Amino acid sequence: MSTTMAKKENIERKWYVLDAAGKPLGRTAVIAANILRGKTKADFTPNVDCGDFVIIVNCDKAILTGKKLEKKMYYHHSGWIGGLKEVKYRTLMEERPEFAMELAVKGMLPKNTLGRAALTRLKLFKGAEHNHAAQKPEAWTQD
Repeated sequence: MSTTMAKKENIERKWYVLDAAGKPLGRTAVIAANILRGKTKADFTPNVDCGDFVIIVNCDKAILTGKKLEKKMYYHHSGWIGGLKEVKYRTLMEERPEFAMELAVKGMLPKNTLGRAALTRLKLFKGAEHNHAAQKPEAWTQD
């Protein structure tokens, strides 16, 4: 039995639109990460960047279940002594919902060159409108 290995020059990339309105942030991020990685394709190869483009709209309408809006925190460090910053997800979702979605998807991608390349194919939008109509994106229907 032979195994089909994807090659870089034979990869055809499609564009997909995910609507995050009313859906949990993490569930949407899982679907986006799988599409970006190429795991939804029949010829998925772990060591080849064979994923597609993903447009996520309505990032501001994504929900967090339970008490995550109050208890979940985003931490980052300024690099200075005592420079640990923390932001509640309620504030993050109100002010920068695209960044919150990007963090969720980024955490689900591999921490290497394949993951960094996949993250460049992620396009995030706060509202329902996006500027990638020329690419003729398809709506992602499998949830």
